[in-house]
Amino acid sequence: MPDRHLPAALRRRLGLDSDPVPLPPKGMAHAHLRLPGGVLARVPRWSQIGLDPAANLRHQATAFTRAAPGGHTPRLTGVLEPGADLPMGALLVEEIAGRPPRLPDDMPAIARALASLHVLPAEPAANPIQATIRVIERQAPCFARAGLALETMAHLDAELEWVRSLPTTPEPPVALVGTDTHPGNFLIDGGGKAWFVDLEKATDGLPAIDLAHASLYTSTTWDPDVAAVLSREDTRRFYAAWSDAVPPGMAEAVRPWFGIARRLVWLRTLSWMARWKVEGSAAFGAGIDPRTIAHVRERIEDFFDPATVGRVRDSL
Repeated sequence: MPDRHLPAALRRRLGLDSDPVPLPPKGMAHAHLRLPGGVLARVPRWSQIGLDPAANLRHQATAFTRAAPGGHTPRLTGVLEPGADLPMGALLVEEIAGRPPRLPDDMPAIARALASLHVLPAEPAANPIQATIRVIERQAPCFARAGLALETMAHLDAELEWVRSLPTTPEPPVALVGTDTHPGNFLIDGGGKAWFVDLEKATDGLPAIDLAHASLYTSTTWDPDVAAVLSREDTRRFYAAWSDAVPPGMAEAVRPWFGIARRLVWLRTLSWMARWKVEGSAAFGAGIDPRTIAHVRERIEDFFDPATVGRVRDSL
């Protein structure tokens, strides 16, 4: 459904006196509209993890509910089931009053927000390292079809060879994780507290993967309202803030996976971007504003530039 039809659909579904107010376009998978009473309608455009509309809503509702005790995510206030007026349904969530993060200064606050998820009760999950490798392998064929420079391909082939040599044991520690934890998915409130607002991909996995995704170059420059390049010291402070915010036993269990997760998440991100280059905005662009599409294209070209690939790989 085109975004322009959403205000009227939500007004009718909720029995409102006037149309909800669309928020400025941002992001790819959801539209957001302001409702009375400090509530946002979070309307999926599609499921980024391949779920049908009803299952997608259930997954997200469960994620918001599980994350709520941590105090760093919006409260879920309702679910609108899929129907002819809202083919993907909608979630009703608390609106967080905040600004985009300013990097690197807000990275420790983001670390504490992630820690608030990671200390919550976890559920049994498949080995998150192996799960990440499966995602990489599924998308890796797009590298050869994406028109990449030979030097870039040499780096990627070497990283794929490393991935395929990773041992399957020991099992990494598992916690509730956000998964899509790039800094653009956080807001900073007036007290400096970070709120993680996009729980679509939340699941049970390895905390080190969240930390990597929050701090890699491909993440910190992804959102045009947040973009910055972290120094090694900025990254060290970020990991230290997380380690200080979780129980010592968790910090010790996760620390050996820090470096492995950074390499895996970087390659997972690039394999997704190769898929984007191959399949294009026809697959990912419905309802997305032109500014976002242009920024995505510019970022992807930079991320695959041989000089960028070499520099990031050396920093992992």
